[in-house]
Amino acid sequence: MSDLGRKSVGDQLQEKVTPDSQKSTLDQAKEGVSGVADRAAGAVQPNDQKSTTQQLSDSTRSGSDNASQQSKGIVQSASETLGNAAQAVSDTLQGKK
Repeated sequence: MSDLGRKSVGDQLQEKVTPDSQKSTLDQAKEGVSGVADRAAGAVQPNDQKSTTQQLSDSTRSGSDNASQQSKGIVQSASETLGNAAQAVSDTLQGKK
């Protein structure tokens, strides 16, 4: 069961376990739009008005989103470091210092 205007936990789970290769482009687009709408609804709905399952789902997704953002930051940092190292090697080989 889900709160009014929210995706059910079962629907969210089904979307996660079904590979994208088995979904049509339209299904993937609908999932994306409904996911954004559900995140927005979860953000504005006070916790004391959420069911226990919605609270758990929102907190789990929030942790997942945070981990995803942190990993993007790590990848970006590593990419910049490699780019700087490559530039330093190039500068050294060209006699720039």
